[in-house]
Amino acid sequence: MAELPLNVPLTSHPIYLRIRGPSVYEDENQRTWLHVVMDTGGDLQVQLRQGDYPIGHNGITTSLLTSSTMPSMWTLHLGSQYVDSMGRFWRIVHHVMEDDMEKMILELMDDS
Repeated sequence: MAELPLNVPLTSHPIYLRIRGPSVYEDENQRTWLHVVMDTGGDLQVQLRQGDYPIGHNGITTSLLTSSTMPSMWTLHLGSQYVDSMGRFWRIVHHVMEDDMEKMILELMDDS
C-alpha cells in the first residue's frame, strides 16, 4: 500500500524573507526559499519552498511577473499575513511541511 504524503500545517512563520538573488529569498535563520509565481486566473499568489537553494538559482515563473517585480522583502505582520517592501499586504493561504519540505503560499490581498 502506498504511503500518503505527509502534510503538516505550520503556525510558526518566518519573521522576514528578503531577496538574496534571482528567485531566492532568505529568512532570519539564513534558510533559503525559492519563490514561484502562480497564475490563478485572478488573485496573485506566490509559492515559497524552503530548501538549500544557491544564490542565483533559476526559479520557475508561471506568469509575466518576474523576480524584478517581486518585493525585496516580506515582513510578518499580525502573525497571519505579511507586508512587503512596497507596502502591500499578503495573506498566508497555507504553510505546511510536506514530504520534508516546508511550503508556504502567499496571496496578495485585494485592498493592497
